[in-house]
Amino acid sequence: MIDIIRQRLNRYGASNALMEEHATKEIIQEIALYALWRTGFFEVAAFQGGTSLRILHRLPRFSEDLDFILKKPDPDFDWSKTLKKLLGHFDEFGLKSEALTKGKIDNRIKKAIIKDNSIINQLNLSFYSGHADQKLKIKLEIDVDPPQGSGFNYSYLDFPLDFEVCHQDLSSNFALKIHTLLCRQFIKGRDWYDFNWYLKQQVAPNLPLLRNALNQSGPWAKKMEPILTLGWLKNALENKVASIDWNFAARDVERFLSAQEQQSLSLWSERFFKSKVGALGSVVS
Repeated sequence: MIDIIRQRLNRYGASNALMEEHATKEIIQEIALYALWRTGFFEVAAFQGGTSLRILHRLPRFSEDLDFILKKPDPDFDWSKTLKKLLGHFDEFGLKSEALTKGKIDNRIKKAIIKDNSIINQLNLSFYSGHADQKLKIKLEIDVDPPQGSGFNYSYLDFPLDFEVCHQDLSSNFALKIHTLLCRQFIKGRDWYDFNWYLKQQVAPNLPLLRNALNQSGPWAKKMEPILTLGWLKNALENKVASIDWNFAARDVERFLSAQEQQSLSLWSERFFKSKVGALGSVVS
């Protein structure tokens, strides 16, 4: 089965070691999604976040982590049994990986990590040269107490084989991305790249979900009005935009983009993103 992985990697046409590494990680992500489907994971959980945009909607940037939310809150969710089954399915593709849970078991965000160097050894990848102990790492995170109000869709993927993925709809995914933009305590340029992408796709955020998320966690927890207005949202985003070092934000996302996409990063500034915030009015009814 390693041959289908080799064929998949060749289709990327990676032009340098970094792009080859990103492509290899993405292949492992796709196999992980297939393995999770085989375990029945998507009966209780949904795919969301940047990697879902990349794999399901062709977001033109690579993404590092696999993010999920439970369809219904379950504070007792544990990755352990799922990871054990996942590794069994990895073995079918010649991947001798390891997977383990991370962090405190009582956290709202339950974390796990997949580590693999078997694919590197079998494919003789250039970014691995001279690093015999290097392992690719894929983080998995799931929100076991998500805010209420998400919408869900189902999509079908065909690599490594045909399978089905339950995922947040774009409107709900956008809402939680905005929550992250407003509440994250450090700068992550990838968040703002995705924000711009949603607007270019004319996606309207799920405002009831965003209101519930803001009321659940962050600076506005338990302080939100029953209805989230467009005026309030634009003002909060403009304040955030004014506080950001845009050169730093651009450097954060640069390595995940093609050379063509990197050119637009020269536009990143307070003026640029305030214009993007202004565009929210054209997508929010």
